[in-house]
Amino acid sequence: MKILPRLFFIFSFVVIFFLIVAYSRGYRLDIKEKSFTPTGILAITSSPKAAKIYINNEFKGATDSNINLPPGEYTVEVKKEGYTSWKKTVNLKGEWVLSLNAVLFPLNPSLSPLTNLGIVKAIAIDDTDKILIFSENNNLEKDGIYLFEGNQTPLPILPPLKLILAKKNLPKNIDLKTASTVFSPDYKEVIIDLKTIEGIYPSADFSYLLSLDEENKNPLDITTSKQALIDAWEKEKLAINLKLLNTYPKDLAKIASDSFHIISFSPDETKILYQAKKTINLPPIITPPLIAVNQTEESRQLKKDHIYVYDKKEDKNYLIDILPQNINLLTENLVQWFPDSKHLIFLEAKKIAVVDYDGTNKQTVYSGPFENSFFKVNSDSRLIVLTNLNPETNPLPDLYAVGIR
Repeated sequence: MKILPRLFFIFSFVVIFFLIVAYSRGYRLDIKEKSFTPTGILAITSSPKAAKIYINNEFKGATDSNINLPPGEYTVEVKKEGYTSWKKTVNLKGEWVLSLNAVLFPLNPSLSPLTNLGIVKAIAIDDTDKILIFSENNNLEKDGIYLFEGNQTPLPILPPLKLILAKKNLPKNIDLKTASTVFSPDYKEVIIDLKTIEGIYPSADFSYLLSLDEENKNPLDITTSKQALIDAWEKEKLAINLKLLNTYPKDLAKIASDSFHIISFSPDETKILYQAKKTINLPPIITPPLIAVNQTEESRQLKKDHIYVYDKKEDKNYLIDILPQNINLLTENLVQWFPDSKHLIFLEAKKIAVVDYDGTNKQTVYSGPFENSFFKVNSDSRLIVLTNLNPETNPLPDLYAVGIR
């Protein structure tokens, strides 16, 4: 007789244990259907936090939350007053945990001045927080080339600028607006090409090698020899890219080295923004494919000159069709990685927008005035633009920080 209570206890323990495990895996009792069915879990986070969650237009609470739902297709929208909204359609399956992270941007970004020099040209220094700026105001003491370092924290009202080259140390009649640059792989040196003012005779072109660590009082003229140095730098940059590619699966690294024009790696080095060199099929690298990953439709049939993002963690490849295709992003500063490695920030007509790395959820973050198509996002997520807020009394623009986070 004592065996029955023990068996009942063991049976109860097994049943309770099974129910706990099943519950943790998303199974729920459906009274209407009189069944114990699997559900999926949507784990929804947001930045900023405490945004409202809507699923199929029905309010479901605030981020950050885990929401159990029966298998099926759902439209998830995240909203917060004063911010852009975020929306995605997902297909949830039983026992899946699908993570969604919504990044929202303020509808009314702030503007803060960063320089008061009067700038004729600004050039972002690739993946650094530095900007090369050119000032030309007919001021013999101040005109020249400066380095703005945007990673200073906290920023004073107007951050100090490092003088790289005073214009008075250049030949007469040089026009700083004509400047074009090539940076060394370690971003410690730059080749600057300059022209004389249009209409001045005789016209001339000059090329200088400058250090970005100090003032160049005697700039090195390399007009006749610059190509050899550029070629050497290109080989170094290629070696750096190949080293990063070696952290990717071997099959992908081979395809990428042959078929990708690599524009840039994401800051966390898990994604590649690239243009296809040729039309090829990108085979699966991870087999079988992972589950409960990004469900945005892939584009594995690459078309020449089109722009893509490859994600090595999930072996996913996305066409970025919000960008103009068949353009040379290798030379045109039209798109950059956002510091979180999950978004791209890009120039679109007369505004600046952010898009998820898979090409979805485009959000305009700044549509105010800015000049020369210049923009730069720093590692602290501050957007920097070149703009003139008082053109009637101020002839030239300056750098401003746009508060988008």
